[in-house]
Amino acid sequence: MTRIIAGRWGGRRLAVPPRGTRPTTDRVREAVFSRLDHGDFLRGARVLDLFAGSGALGLEALSRGAAHATLVEADSRAASVLRANARDLGAGDAVRIAKERVRAFLSRDGSPYDIILLDPPYDIARDELAAVLAEAAPHLAQGGVMVLEWSSRAGSAPWPDALAQTASKAYGETAIHYAEPRGDAPHAELEGTAHGGSVEA
Repeated sequence: MTRIIAGRWGGRRLAVPPRGTRPTTDRVREAVFSRLDHGDFLRGARVLDLFAGSGALGLEALSRGAAHATLVEADSRAASVLRANARDLGAGDAVRIAKERVRAFLSRDGSPYDIILLDPPYDIARDELAAVLAEAAPHLAQGGVMVLEWSSRAGSAPWPDALAQTASKAYGETAIHYAEPRGDAPHAELEGTAHGGSVEA
């Protein structure tokens, strides 16, 4: 089991798939969402959670004030678990669940998102991850932020030219990388969102 850390559902437990996924630890999730929350990235945000697993990232975003979260997960067992988690929290129409492969979803979806969260398998091939990031980049709204959780042993994130990395931090075996559209004004840290906030370390 894992849990929602803060917000309207803070403390509520979430089921996790029996195997095949790697839930983000509470420590890492708190670091990510504290950064995003501090800068008001979350309030009213449209969130896309790719490789969603139990849905913990997307549901945490909703708990902290996001308006809508789309959760994409190809594994049938994991998709069933995240559906149950969303139902048990009473998320209702604030959640859309897509049970399909990430690249297939990105190829057909035309929606813009303020926050895109990616937690792919750590053993994903670098070329495959680079392709996913390149295909996800056009879905990121100006002023938005993309957050990638990946193995800290894997080195730098393979961002496409359309995105510029704004921050990166390792937490043991996990590294969190942040990027924003290159067309946005340059920032030393995550500053400026579709909602007019800023994020500081």
